[in-house]
Amino acid sequence: MEKVAETWVTAPKRVEKSLRDACLVHIYPTGPNMGNRYPLHGGPVVLGRGEDCEIQVEEHSVSRRHARIELGPDGYFVADLQSTNGSFVNDLPVTTARLNDGDYLRVGNCIYRFLCGGNLESEYHEEIYRLTIIDALTGIDNQRSMLEFLDREMSRSGRHNRPLALLMMDIDHFKNVNDEFGHLGGDFALRELASVVKTLIRKEDLFARYGGEEFSVVLVESSHEHAREVAERIRAAVAGHQFLFDGKPMPLTVSVGVTFTCGDPTVSVTELVRRADEQLYLAKAQGRNRVCG
Repeated sequence: MEKVAETWVTAPKRVEKSLRDACLVHIYPTGPNMGNRYPLHGGPVVLGRGEDCEIQVEEHSVSRRHARIELGPDGYFVADLQSTNGSFVNDLPVTTARLNDGDYLRVGNCIYRFLCGGNLESEYHEEIYRLTIIDALTGIDNQRSMLEFLDREMSRSGRHNRPLALLMMDIDHFKNVNDEFGHLGGDFALRELASVVKTLIRKEDLFARYGGEEFSVVLVESSHEHAREVAERIRAAVAGHQFLFDGKPMPLTVSVGVTFTCGDPTVSVTELVRRADEQLYLAKAQGRNRVCG
């Protein structure tokens, strides 16, 4: 019998069986929807604000019919439906693109993780755990992870009398960024700043989003002088970076507070953070775009 050539029509039936459990996991914004799993079942599935969308997104940055996901010959594809704010896969703008296991899909202000691995249930629970320690918007550690790391390193510092430093930094005039560029611009600023700063951090240290527009860096076995040098490199790198949103310059600076301990058993995690915050507020009061501590 003559073999029938596989076509767009017949191929999905074969692929769909292996991908039947594929899903999107809502990872941003945080809130009641975080961690929600949306099965795809081969699609097509439309994301948008419209009531007729299979995945309805209550978010003004999302168009009424924003993007469509459906099964193609060799996997799932996403197509932007001429949305106002565009669709992005792993932060790259797309018109049509194949989704690979673990990809991040951003529609408007919302971010989803595409999962289609062999053990989807295990992957899903790993993703939920990841959401407890990683900031979904910037991809760096979150406040919980940072405080746990700082607690461990302070215990080690106390046992061995080793130096430890903490930086707290804040984007200057961030409200003006949101007012001028909108929340999409504000999210871009946070993501871009994180990508600039993390290139300056050693692998043994920890860089985290502490909350809102505030970030922190824990510097292991770092002298006070070295901590100030790192803080100044970060300040200069942010001030010198060209932030462009929709082709429009977005000048950003940060203020940084520095504090230090050398195994003092009387200093708690809370106290060290308080001291760093005090220096951060001093930097703000002295004119911003500077390092104090």
